[in-house]
Amino acid sequence: MSRSMALLLFLVLVIGAGLAIGYLTLPGEWYAGLVKPSFNPPNWIFAPVWTILYVLIAIAGWRVWDYGLTRPQQFWWAQLILNFLWSPTFFGLKQMGLALVVMILLLIAIIGFIRTTRSFDRISALLFVPYLLWVAFAAILNASLWMLNATG
Repeated sequence: MSRSMALLLFLVLVIGAGLAIGYLTLPGEWYAGLVKPSFNPPNWIFAPVWTILYVLIAIAGWRVWDYGLTRPQQFWWAQLILNFLWSPTFFGLKQMGLALVVMILLLIAIIGFIRTTRSFDRISALLFVPYLLWVAFAAILNASLWMLNATG
C-alpha cells in the first residue's frame, strides 16, 4: 500500500468514525437540561475542534504506523477506542461518572502515546499536544457537569 493511500485510510477512519459517533450521539434535550459550569463552551465549537483534532490524531497514527513503532501504535489504538467510547457513554448512556473514567483512561493513553513517541518521532508527539490539552479541559468539564448535576 502506498504511503499516501495509508494516510488517506487513517484520515477516513478517524474523521469518519469520529463524526459518525458524534452524529449518532448528539447531545439532545438531556444535555441541554443540565446545569453547566461558567466555562462551558458553546455547542457549535465542539464539531470544528474535534474535526481538527481528528486530523492531527490520524496523521500521528499514520506516522507511527509508517515508522513501524509498535508501542506508540498500541497507545494510539487505545486512545482511539477510548475516544470513541466517551460520547456513547456520556450522551448515550447518560453516565457522567463512567464517562469521566473513560476520559481519565483516555488522558493516560494520550500521555503514553506522547511519551513513547517523542524520542522517535517528535512530530507525532507534538501533534498530540493540542489533543492532550483539549481532553484535559474536557475532563474538567465532564467532572464539573457530573458534580453540578449529581442527584442524591
